[in-house]
Amino acid sequence: MEIRVLKYFLAVTREQSILGAAKYLHLSQPTLSRQLKELEEHFGKQLFIRGTKKITLTEDGILLKKRAEEIINLVNKTETEMNSSNNNITGCVYLGTAETETINIIAKCIKKLQNKFPNIQFNISSDDGKDVMENLDKGLIDFGIVVCPFDKNKYNYLTLPSKDTWGILMRKDNPLAKLDFITPNDLKNKPLIISRQIKTNSEFSNWLKTDINKLNIISQYNLIYNASILVKNNIGYALALDKLIDTSPSSIFDFKPLYPKLDLEINVIWKKYQVFSKPAEKFLNELKKEINKN
Repeated sequence: MEIRVLKYFLAVTREQSILGAAKYLHLSQPTLSRQLKELEEHFGKQLFIRGTKKITLTEDGILLKKRAEEIINLVNKTETEMNSSNNNITGCVYLGTAETETINIIAKCIKKLQNKFPNIQFNISSDDGKDVMENLDKGLIDFGIVVCPFDKNKYNYLTLPSKDTWGILMRKDNPLAKLDFITPNDLKNKPLIISRQIKTNSEFSNWLKTDINKLNIISQYNLIYNASILVKNNIGYALALDKLIDTSPSSIFDFKPLYPKLDLEINVIWKKYQVFSKPAEKFLNELKKEINKN
């Protein structure tokens, strides 16, 4: 199986048409059709459902699409790294990050690094901790910024010099907004919107002092902005980290910290024995300098 053929496959999935993909790739339709047939024969699977107006993917085709995108991204990343030199450092640093206010520290490093090496770019994806570590394991990102527990035997890490605080995001006109802080008892029977990764957070379970499944959980979220829309529409209260949503006097939102206080360490992690590209190595050095300043 060649990388070239995977690119052909992805072109067909985008265009949903062999004819459209052939035009995009500057290939004849019979040539592309033959390549796709050979790809299906290689796997012994039907990858496409050929309709009258468009092509759709089978379940096996959907799986191959996901893996092909990962492979092509990894190939592009590797080519960029190999083309970089000491005299002219170019390329991209790939970061996967949970939503956290401490991303400001990362932003400072990026600013300083780009002043020194203007040809370095940054690709930043926002995911929860599980997805960040999965992409790290696959080699799709260089560093992960996580607020969740991780295997310290598997990853190297740096702890950022600030912490995030858990609390409840709500509308200012909700009853809990009258409180100074939120206790486990305050959450009983309240409609809660929780982060997808909070269910596996042992610190929160210890704070709650009961089974998390006994809470009235009406929704789970990956990105806090989506959760804030539910809060805005008075659907429930969001268990969230502080300073991610505007709670200024002009905002409709309010944030109350948990009590006893529940803070989270933020860690930048990377695979042990990882060989860094020159841009990633420069970023790590800059990050260490920024942390040592604090």
